[in-house]
Amino acid sequence: MSRRIILIDDDRLQFRLTQAHFKNFRGERFDLDWAETYEEGLATLLEGKHVACLLDYQLGERNGLELIREAVAGGSHTPIIFLTAESSERVDIEAMNAGALDFLVKGEISSHSLERSLRYALKLAETLAALRQLATRDQLTGMLNRREFDRILAEEEERSRRFGHPFSLVMLDIDHFKKVNDTHGHQIGDLVLQAVARRLSEGMRTVDRVARFGGEEFALILMQAERRAALEMAQRACVAVGSAPITISADQALSITVSAGVAEMPTHAGSGAELVAAADKALYAAKSRGRNRAVAFSDL
Repeated sequence: MSRRIILIDDDRLQFRLTQAHFKNFRGERFDLDWAETYEEGLATLLEGKHVACLLDYQLGERNGLELIREAVAGGSHTPIIFLTAESSERVDIEAMNAGALDFLVKGEISSHSLERSLRYALKLAETLAALRQLATRDQLTGMLNRREFDRILAEEEERSRRFGHPFSLVMLDIDHFKKVNDTHGHQIGDLVLQAVARRLSEGMRTVDRVARFGGEEFALILMQAERRAALEMAQRACVAVGSAPITISADQALSITVSAGVAEMPTHAGSGAELVAAADKALYAAKSRGRNRAVAFSDL
C-alpha cells in the first residue's frame, strides 16, 4: 500500500501540478490527497494519517505559519514541507522555526527536487521520532518516563484549574519486588517489570497515561476521572497483574501482585505535587493493609 501525502493549498492547479510531479518519481510511489482550506488542512494533520504534508504559505485570510503552529500545539508530528510563492529568507526561517522540516519555492519545484525534499523530510522525521521516544519513554518498559510524567501532570493540573475538570492519579508498586531481585536476579526482575507494564497498559483508556515513576513504581494519570472511577480502575489494575503468574521461561513463572493508592484533584490536592503525595500516602496504606489491593486517599 502506498503511503499518503497531504497537500494543503487553496489552488487546484497546484494540486494538479503536484500530482504530475508524483508520477515522475523514480523511487517510492506516494498517493496525494488534497485539503483546500486552512480548517480542512488542520483537521487532516491532527488526524495523523499522512506520512508528510506539503503546505502552502497563503491560505485565504490565514497562512501556513499559523497552521504549523496550531498543528504542532495540537500534537501533530507529521513532517511538513513549506511551499512559498517566492524566495523570502524571513518566511523560510519563520517556517523552520515554527516546525517545518524543509521548504520549496513553487516556481522552482521539479519532480526531482520534490522527491528529494520528501525523502529528506521523512528521514528526518524518523530521526526526530526516535529522539522523542528516547526523551519521553522508559528504556526498559516502554512506558512514559518520569520526566514525561511530570510534564503531563503539570498540564493536567493547569487544565483542571482552568476548566474545573477533575482528574486522578494512581500510584502502583510491585509487592515484594526486592525479594524477586534478590532471589532470581536483576534480569528476571527486569522481565517482571516489563510484564507488569504490559498488563497495566492493556487495561487503560486511550486518553489515560501510564508511566514508570521509578524503580518498581508505576503511575497512572486518569483524565477527567473522579475518585470512584479511579479506584475501580486501580482495582482492575491489581487484578490484571495478579490474576495469572508471569511467565519467565518454559519452566518458570512468578506470581506477582501490586498495591495501589488513588487520589483525585482537586478533591484531595491543590497541586500536582500534593496529588503525588496523597496518592503515595494511599499506596503506603494499601501496603500496610496486606498488599495486592487499592486504597483511596479519602478512605484513610
